[in-house]
Amino acid sequence: MGPLEALGWDGFFQAAWSHWEDPKLKPGRVATQVRSHFWVALGGGDTRKARTTGRMRYHATNRSDMPVVGDWVAVEDPPGGGELVIHGVLPRKSRFSRKVVGEKSEEQVLVANIDQAFLIMGLDGDYNTRRLERYLATAYDSGAKPVVVLNKADVSPNLRKDLKECRASAPGTDVVAISATTGKGVKELTKRLTAGTTIVLLGSSGAGKSTLANRLLGEEVQAVQEVKGTFDRGRHTTTGRMMFRLPGGALLIDTPGLREVQLWSADGGVEDAFSDIVELAYKCKYGNCRHGAEPGCAVKAAVEAGKLPEERWESYGKLKKELRFQESRMDKKALREHHKAKKAIHEGVKKMPKRGLLG
Repeated sequence: MGPLEALGWDGFFQAAWSHWEDPKLKPGRVATQVRSHFWVALGGGDTRKARTTGRMRYHATNRSDMPVVGDWVAVEDPPGGGELVIHGVLPRKSRFSRKVVGEKSEEQVLVANIDQAFLIMGLDGDYNTRRLERYLATAYDSGAKPVVVLNKADVSPNLRKDLKECRASAPGTDVVAISATTGKGVKELTKRLTAGTTIVLLGSSGAGKSTLANRLLGEEVQAVQEVKGTFDRGRHTTTGRMMFRLPGGALLIDTPGLREVQLWSADGGVEDAFSDIVELAYKCKYGNCRHGAEPGCAVKAAVEAGKLPEERWESYGKLKKELRFQESRMDKKALREHHKAKKAIHEGVKKMPKRGLLG
């Protein structure tokens, strides 16, 4: 495996790179982002501080055009060394996005080019079914495979009940119970950490993401102010998003806790997260059933029979309504560009070999 392949480089990005003809540029992957500051990994252990060009910032129509951790970027290494200069972002194979916090209708890309999203929830009071459904909808829409990780299993008074409830809320999604503190169940996660693949840890503050990152890294990682060279030295600060290389060669992105996840444009992700409801809808008597007072409604019958929790059905309707409202507020051009980007992501992934990443 070459130095770029070890960072997740594959045929998808090689094809995208063929459009860059400037011999002064070379590919690198954003390994750290602290506010507007970036560090880019070039392979072979070389990680350097980087800045975007003024031209790139000027032509960015919104914040989603700017680099995030996980992005592959075209960089220039100025004569004499020093800061790298980022000239552009390569097309993304996947992107975990949400609506920016507040009233403004704008996409915020949190991380890019991830293969798996570990959705962390603590069993000490952090677990929330409705929040999990939001995470799942966003993760499925991103193009990455979600895995629900129930942390702090050692303090759960009824782990079997917690697992049953979680699996009912995440049909078709892998659910793993662990204790990042004691190490219980973590081996099940390490089986998924293939060299060259990228995993992101997502969850609210206090869910145990940093503790799990320490466990997977095999050492305690101290939070520090100076983050230069963090990619290969295994240090991080909770003020930014950061990528680590795990002992087995997988790439792990740790993120600050998310206070809220407002859906951006995840209609397909909602359908995947609520696949049980979608399957029920196919059994309705009428194809245009609105699941209200229509006769022969399989969804309504399932709710009345107690087979589908009413809260889950209400949550599905709430998320669909939120998406419709969000899209009605979105700038039409931004919406077209977003759907175009999503289409490119899914078409690009379909053309990839079965193994996905090289190595």
